[in-house]
Amino acid sequence: MNLNLIKRIAQNSKKCEKLLKPLSQDRLHSTQSGLLARWPEQMGVFSGHSTRFYCQDSGPPAPSCKLPPLMDFPNIAWPSVFKSLKNLIFTTLIIKPYMDAEFSLPEFVQGSKKAVEVISHRISECQDLDGLVTEEIAPALKGTVSQMSVEQRELLPIVVDDIYFTFPYQIGIIFNQENPEVQKRFVEITMVYHVLKGLAEMRLRGEEPPMNLGLLPQYQGKISICNYRFIKEFTKGVESDWTVNLLNHFRPIDEE
Repeated sequence: MNLNLIKRIAQNSKKCEKLLKPLSQDRLHSTQSGLLARWPEQMGVFSGHSTRFYCQDSGPPAPSCKLPPLMDFPNIAWPSVFKSLKNLIFTTLIIKPYMDAEFSLPEFVQGSKKAVEVISHRISECQDLDGLVTEEIAPALKGTVSQMSVEQRELLPIVVDDIYFTFPYQIGIIFNQENPEVQKRFVEITMVYHVLKGLAEMRLRGEEPPMNLGLLPQYQGKISICNYRFIKEFTKGVESDWTVNLLNHFRPIDEE
């Protein structure tokens, strides 16, 4: 090969290297900066024996602010056809004829929404829950909430008008025969509530969220789902009120 041609190729290669080197460094710096910027959003910090998630201290709750479970309760999001049919049978053939002739499931659902609003606000503010939840779960709730950050607690309060979808997931009937002379009877109803924070304000402005809101990034951080299990004693001669014996709040975006 011609010696002069080889020299020209070598000189051109050195020029290209000088041009490409700073460009490659700039791209590397840009890539690293992007990764570091996203790192706080993708990582949780684990401390001690329990898990805590630390979030930003200012601004509205971000999607990266994960909501830890309030109780050990499986996340329920959607109805079950089998359980819905079973609920209808229990309501029609057992509860109304033998326990409470005036029981109305639609009325219960509406009343339960207000209970969720009151309980969720009290939990977020670490207030007394006497008469609203059973004595067994109050200490567990208090312990969990005390470990939450301020921003995480701000995710808990629910406004009735922000609930856009709700349904009774499961109705259970419990017979306690520990005392042979008195057969205690209880009814449990597990409710599911889909919540969009700010929905009430949107509707005041004449706006409606789209049907596919769960797929849109601007709504995903505002959606939460609440599971509340209500219980009431229907033993003959016993006056009782509905209370909550299990509950949980979670956000679908945290599950991704």
